[in-house]
Amino acid sequence: MVSPPFLIALTTRFSYALIFAFGRLRDLFCRILDAAKSSNLEGYMPICCGYEDFYWRRVHLRMQDCFDRPVASAPDAWFDLVERHSNDSHKTLQRTGKTSRCLNLGSYNYLGFAAADEYCTPRVIESLKKYSATTCSSRVDGGNTKLHTELEELVARFVRKPAAIVFGMGYATNSAIIPSLIGKGGLIVSDSLNHNSIVSGSRFSGATIKVFKHNNPAHLEHVLREQIAGGQHGTHKPWEKIIVIMEGIYSMEGEMCNLPGIMAVCKKYKAYTYLDEAHSIGAIGKTGRGVCELMGVDPADVDIMMGTFTKSFGSCGGYIAASKEIIHHLKHACPAHIYATSISPPAAQQVISAMKVILGEDGSNRGARKLAQIRENGNFFRLELKKMGFEVLGDNDSPVMPIMLYNPAKMPAFSRECLRENVAVCTIAYPATPLLLARARICISASHSRDDLIRGLEVISKVGDLVGVKYCPVEKDKNTSVKKLKKLL
Repeated sequence: MVSPPFLIALTTRFSYALIFAFGRLRDLFCRILDAAKSSNLEGYMPICCGYEDFYWRRVHLRMQDCFDRPVASAPDAWFDLVERHSNDSHKTLQRTGKTSRCLNLGSYNYLGFAAADEYCTPRVIESLKKYSATTCSSRVDGGNTKLHTELEELVARFVRKPAAIVFGMGYATNSAIIPSLIGKGGLIVSDSLNHNSIVSGSRFSGATIKVFKHNNPAHLEHVLREQIAGGQHGTHKPWEKIIVIMEGIYSMEGEMCNLPGIMAVCKKYKAYTYLDEAHSIGAIGKTGRGVCELMGVDPADVDIMMGTFTKSFGSCGGYIAASKEIIHHLKHACPAHIYATSISPPAAQQVISAMKVILGEDGSNRGARKLAQIRENGNFFRLELKKMGFEVLGDNDSPVMPIMLYNPAKMPAFSRECLRENVAVCTIAYPATPLLLARARICISASHSRDDLIRGLEVISKVGDLVGVKYCPVEKDKNTSVKKLKKLL
């Protein structure tokens, strides 16, 4: 878990206290001045109220220009951002009609498939002509095409599981699947930093939820032992089933799960395992097969493997890979399969084509080169950021690298100054992260050239000095490495 230094934590808390105090004061004056012209219907409580609404109005609106930036091109290494301006302190934003060409350090385009690709794009266009943009139906009705069947077979082969099922939305893959696997009388043991889709799916299931400390097999064992000994609350009956849920790469930390350690504990206590590989599948491992391949864990030992197509494959949707019995059950019990519109045929074709490139089935070694490039780019960028003095989270080989900002004033300042230098970064704040742990999340792509990365490092270093977010010591003998590399190039 991230723990800010005392002084940084103190100033961050003071900043939020100041913002909240003035926000409450403004709310008080607004209630007094606007009492006579309230828009609420008599007898009705306001729909938008509470802490989240206050945070949105008094904190988020002040920096909303750092979020939801309109993009006017494909999310390649460089893309076009629509310029916006505000005349009322960012309460409203107007488009200027102009665009800026920016270095893209925010998109999930890990292997570079989201832009035009010599193998994928022609096949996607052909599928659009043949099948149209959508099936206008669920899989069980008229929305099951040849591409959907081919995709499921290819996904199962790629992740080395007996069968798979695909969905049109990654978030819904977790939130709809988990309630189909477990319900009342069951126990879910979830990593404390799991994605919101897992949290929502677990709550929807009705099962009892317990949380273990992030990436801590010892605490997981403590939770399992305690819950198995106590049984169900009230009745003390044995749990009907226990599922332990973790992620391959944690999207806000860039950290890989301790899969071997967690698997050992789950085997010991006969708990099912559910692995979310949204950010790891296709991006890590010698052949792109994710965290299992990287850490030497047999996929057969993981009961349910989940992943999305939005990161490494340049498409949309998600999948579940498991035994044939589990997949058969999901096809007859999961609402996302029975009622939701199936994944768009062109999107399915994009995934099929991208997977074939990764597997080398396109007749080239482009997939292997992309995998080598994403590892090289990610490790180079992470190392250089640390040398500059930034507090960078995550592990080597991970394409996700958060830079800790903490202070609510430094977060928009960092984003705006980077954009002024034509570098687009994503700043992440509450509710995606804890209130005091704001950060900038860098996502590296195989499509980035070394010149692109050096340009990004130069800008981030300059902005880091200006904003004051280099919280770690600078390596004095290496702090000019970026300039030296640029001269060599």
